[in-house]
Amino acid sequence: MQCYSRDKRLSSGSLRFVLKCLFMALVFVSPILASAQDPTGASTGTIKDLGIDSVAATSDTTLNKVVAAVNTIGAADGHNKIAINIMWTLLAGFLVMFMQAGFALVETGFTQKKNVAHTMGMNFLVYALGMFGFWVCGFAFMFGGALNAATLGGAPGVIPHEYVIHMFGHDFGIAGSVGFFLNSKVYDVGVFTLFLFQMVFMDTTATIPTGSMAERWSFKSFLIFGLFISMFVYPLYGNWVWGGGWLSALGANFGLGHGHVDFAGSSVVHMVGGVAALAGAIVIGPRVGKYGKDGSVNVIPGHNIPMAILGTFILAFGWFGFNPGSTLAGGDYRISIVAVNTMMAGTGGTLSALLFMYAKGQKPDPGMLCNGLLAGLVAITAPCAFVNSFSAVIIGAVAGVLVIVVYNLLDSKLKIDDPVGAFAVHGANGAWGCLALGMFADGSYGDGWNGVAGTVKGLFYGDGKQFVAELIGVITCFVFVFPVMYGFFKLSNKITPIRVAEADETAGLDIPEMGVHGYVD
Repeated sequence: MQCYSRDKRLSSGSLRFVLKCLFMALVFVSPILASAQDPTGASTGTIKDLGIDSVAATSDTTLNKVVAAVNTIGAADGHNKIAINIMWTLLAGFLVMFMQAGFALVETGFTQKKNVAHTMGMNFLVYALGMFGFWVCGFAFMFGGALNAATLGGAPGVIPHEYVIHMFGHDFGIAGSVGFFLNSKVYDVGVFTLFLFQMVFMDTTATIPTGSMAERWSFKSFLIFGLFISMFVYPLYGNWVWGGGWLSALGANFGLGHGHVDFAGSSVVHMVGGVAALAGAIVIGPRVGKYGKDGSVNVIPGHNIPMAILGTFILAFGWFGFNPGSTLAGGDYRISIVAVNTMMAGTGGTLSALLFMYAKGQKPDPGMLCNGLLAGLVAITAPCAFVNSFSAVIIGAVAGVLVIVVYNLLDSKLKIDDPVGAFAVHGANGAWGCLALGMFADGSYGDGWNGVAGTVKGLFYGDGKQFVAELIGVITCFVFVFPVMYGFFKLSNKITPIRVAEADETAGLDIPEMGVHGYVD
C-alpha cells in the first residue's frame, strides 16, 4: 500500500508537470499557431482559434484550470485583435481624409488663379456635404445589409437588412435599410469605425467631378450635387459590390469567380466619381475660349504646377491608407504586399507616361507625369491585394499610357473639356483596374471572398469567369452612373443654373461666387 501510494504521488506530480509544460507551450506557441491558421487576423481568440478543442468536459480539475487559463488568454488576445483592427482602420481613414487636401491642391494648381477661392471652396465644402449626406442615408443604403464587420468586433446586437429582388431563382441585393442617421440601433464601435472609413472613401468619389467641372460650375448647383452623390449614387453601387449586393454575389449565384471583386475601390470609388465627372463635363460644356470655332483646341494652363505636384504627393501618401487600410484588419499579413504593389503601380504609371511623351516627341509635361502617377494608383486599387509586384508594375504602366490617350481623345476629338483629366485618371483607369484584377489575380489571396471557397484567380491564372465578373461590374458602373448623373445635372440645372454667367467666368469666379479673392496681389 505504501509503495502504491508513492507511485500515485509520483504520477500526480508528473501529471502536474506535464500540464504546466502544456500550459507554457500554449502561451508561447499560441501566437505561432494563430498566425498559421489566421493569416487575416480576423479570429477573435478562443481556444478553438488555436486549433485545440475544448476539454472542459473532462473530470480532471487541473486540466480544466489550464483550459480556463488558455481561454482567458484567448479572450485578451481577441480583445487586442479587435482593438488593433479598429485602430488600424481609423488611422487609415485619417490618411484617406488627408487626401482631400491633395485633391484641393491638384485641382487648384491645374486651374487659373482667378478661380482659386472657388476651386478650393468646392474641395473644402464637399467634405462636410458628403459627410452629412452619408450620415443621413448613404451609409444605410450602402452597408445596412451587411453591418456586422467581423474584424471590427462583429457589431453584436446589430441586425442588418437588405432590400432584395428575387429573379432567376436568386436574390439580388439592391440596398441596405439599417443605419439611417447612425441611430441607436447601430450605436456600436465597429459600425462607427466602418462609417468613418467608408465616409472618407465616399468623399474621394464626391470630389472628383469638382475637377472636371472646375472654373464654370455654379456653387449653388455644386451644393445640390454634393448631397445627391453621397446619399444615393455612390452608396447604391457601393452596396452592390461591398455591401452584400448583387454584384458581389455573381460568384455564389452564377459561378462567376468570386463575383465582382474590388479590393479598395477602383470601380466603387474612382470609376463612380470619374463617370459622374464625365457626365457633368458634358452637360456643363467647355470653358470660354477652350475651343475655337474652327475646332482648334486652346490650352488653358494651370497657374501653379508646384501646388499640383505637392497635391499629387499628398494623394500618393494618402493612398497608403486607401489600399492597405481596406483590409480593415491590422493583423492581416497582406498589408505589406498591398502597400508595395500600390507604390510600384504608381511608379509604373509615372515612368510609362514619361516614355510615352518622349516617344511622341513631346516634352515631359509635369501635369501629365502627375496624372500618370495617379492613374497607376487608381488602377492598382482594385487588384492590389491579389497580384504580385511584377503585375503591379504592368498594371500601372498601362494606366500611365491610358490616361494620356483618353485625355487627348476627350480633349481633342470629342471636345469635352476636363481641366484636370478627372475621367481619364479615375474613370478610365478605374475600369482598367477592375479588368486587370480579372486578368492578373494570381490565387495567392482571397480565400472565401464574397462567400466563395478558394482564392481569387484571374484569366491568366486559370479562371476566366473572374474576368467576366469584373467586366459585368465595370459595365454596370457606367450604365448606372452615367445616365443617372447626366439626368441629375440636367434636372438640377432647372432648379438652379449649373453654369455661371459668361461674364463672371471670364472675370473669375472668386468674387462673383465666393465674395473673396483667392490671391490678393
